[in-house]
Amino acid sequence: MKKSILLLITLFFFATISAQRYYTPKISVGGKAGVTFSQMSFSPDVKQSMLMGYMAGVSIKYTEENYFGLIAEFNIEQRGWQEDFEEAPFSYKRHLTYFQIPLLTHIYFGNDKIKGFVNLGPEIGFLIGDKITADFDYKNPTSVPNFPANRMTEQLYTDVKHKFDYGISGGLGLEYIIKKRHSIILEGRYYFGLGSIYPDNKKDTFSASRGTSILISLGYMYRFK
Repeated sequence: MKKSILLLITLFFFATISAQRYYTPKISVGGKAGVTFSQMSFSPDVKQSMLMGYMAGVSIKYTEENYFGLIAEFNIEQRGWQEDFEEAPFSYKRHLTYFQIPLLTHIYFGNDKIKGFVNLGPEIGFLIGDKITADFDYKNPTSVPNFPANRMTEQLYTDVKHKFDYGISGGLGLEYIIKKRHSIILEGRYYFGLGSIYPDNKKDTFSASRGTSILISLGYMYRFK
């Protein structure tokens, strides 16, 4: 997985160098905000449901005349998970806030007014916030009356060991050009994390604890040239 990330980053920079030789670049900057719907991929499995969070950030887009471009973003993104207790009357949410840097290949098509696009590439991040909200003593769940039996509980109270995160992002969207240099962008994006947040050695409880999320954002871009 790490080799795949390095390969994508290498291709990203080689594409930039190649594009600069043959095409006149167009550079745009802008901001974006939206919502996230996230879960964790635990092994062993944990019963959970989607957790809603927020995201906001800035984008730099470098595009070419042949429907190809590159995007770098600097985002604050909230991920995590929500425990699913089924019929039991308990609630547990864990919001993990990251500073994320996606480096994406941008392929676009359309006309001078509306363009469709596909974004794909590696993404790295660093955990800057960890907030747990629960209506029971999650640090000692076995002492809670009527707490569901035969359930994984270590994920409720284990501290995050690996704050650095990395993965792959892919998205689809539409760009609406308001004026020659102004546009609005709507995008849906999926993030698949490759790094575990918890210790994952053979002696540890979880062999995997990776984040996944769906992101829906609305943004504004201004083209300088």
